[in-house]
Amino acid sequence: MTRLARHYVPDQPQHIILQGLTGPAFLDEGDYLYFLACLADAARVADLAVHAWVLMPDAIQFLVTPSFESSVTMAMQAVSRRYVETFNRRHGRRGTVWRGAYCATVIEPDRYFLLTSQVIDHAPVRNHLVAEPGNYPWSSYTHHIGLRVDSFIKDHPLYRTLGDTPFERHQTYRDLSAQPLDELEVNNLMQSTLNGWVLGSAAYCEWAAQTANRRLKPLLLRDRPPKVRTTGALAHAG
Repeated sequence: MTRLARHYVPDQPQHIILQGLTGPAFLDEGDYLYFLACLADAARVADLAVHAWVLMPDAIQFLVTPSFESSVTMAMQAVSRRYVETFNRRHGRRGTVWRGAYCATVIEPDRYFLLTSQVIDHAPVRNHLVAEPGNYPWSSYTHHIGLRVDSFIKDHPLYRTLGDTPFERHQTYRDLSAQPLDELEVNNLMQSTLNGWVLGSAAYCEWAAQTANRRLKPLLLRDRPPKVRTTGALAHAG
């Protein structure tokens, strides 16, 4: 099954994964801080709303809503180029640090937005970097529970439905984080993003395809099981 070209549906959030090539993409605190500065600048220029993020040594993930069709591409190309140039100069290296281009997919917000945010914020735990999401400094988790303010994050309306006040929203998000994630749903999210398939109910996928005026789901051949990414690829992605 071929990976679909990246797609865009107006006002719909996207989950993004960018994987490292060989070795860590971040070697010290300065790398993490500089990448976040690059992300903030690129998101502002490309009019890209960032809702959740995580930077891990071998992969990064974002939850975003693009304002126009090329928002994601513009932002990812700008931040990747700028970061790699400085990373190589700082550490005396050459070449890229990324394993090809980024992967992305549109998600049905009512069903998958909060799940995707949780998956991103829990990625360091799932990858055995920390025992608790709050112990990892390079994710949006502490922003979502009110321990830090990430100035470049734009809270999505669905996040704001978690409570009438910031305190209520922070507490509700913390409570959600204490619940185990549905492994089947997590796998569906990761597979959809890595393969570029829109993720949602049948009705949502049909609506998204009509709105985008293109196919957003794979065509399955009769009696032939779909190919999926290996568990290794999923593990590295988070």
